Amino acid sequence: MAVATLGSVVLDCPDPAALAGFYAGLLGGEIVPGGEDWVELTGVGGTLLAFQAAPGYVPPRWPSADASQQVHLDLTVADLDAAEKEALALGATVLEAEDRERSFRVYADPAGHPFCLCAG
Repeated sequence: MAVATLGSVVLDCPDPAALAGFYAGLLGGEIVPGGEDWVELTGVGGTLLAFQAAPGYVPPRWPSADASQQVHLDLTVADLDAAEKEALALGATVLEAEDRERSFRVYADPAGHPFCLCAG
């Protein structure tokens, strides 16, 4: 028997509204402000995605031998090339461009969190 259920995934960032806008552009959904330090993105699947202001936020480094990334999102897409074009237009940056034939590609969101676009 489970002790808990997953309530949300929360990303720390310097600007919750801006990062929510980025992910709304990628995933759709509705942006729900919760104050200047908290924004939620609803309607993007079964789990709430939220963004929390973090003073002194430092983005993870990818790749890094001396520090782990902690967590990343895998986003399933129908067409990797089309999804990449949209992600880059929204402000994503490419983190790994070496192997264009594999089933996923690695990017950073505007706050520096790594995420993957994965062929679905």
